[in-house]
Amino acid sequence: MGLLDDLKAKLGPVKDKVGDLAQQHGDKIEAGLEKAAKAVDEKTGGKYTSQIQTGTGKAKEAIERLAEKDGKDGGSGSSSS
Repeated sequence: MGLLDDLKAKLGPVKDKVGDLAQQHGDKIEAGLEKAAKAVDEKTGGKYTSQIQTGTGKAKEAIERLAEKDGKDGGSGSSSS
């Protein structure tokens, strides 16, 4: 077994757990992202607002993808928004 195969085997359960957490607590994670983005934007005087919004949006999309993958892979995930 190669190094990458070994790493993938070890990260599989972690990826599943992250998907579970994203599904269960996605709203709290997104609220935290918004709060952090607002704080950074204020600290930088609005100089990087566009970049902060872009990064926050991409992070939210990643969380949504993790939660969706978990639900599609046989998780008991009921879609509660």
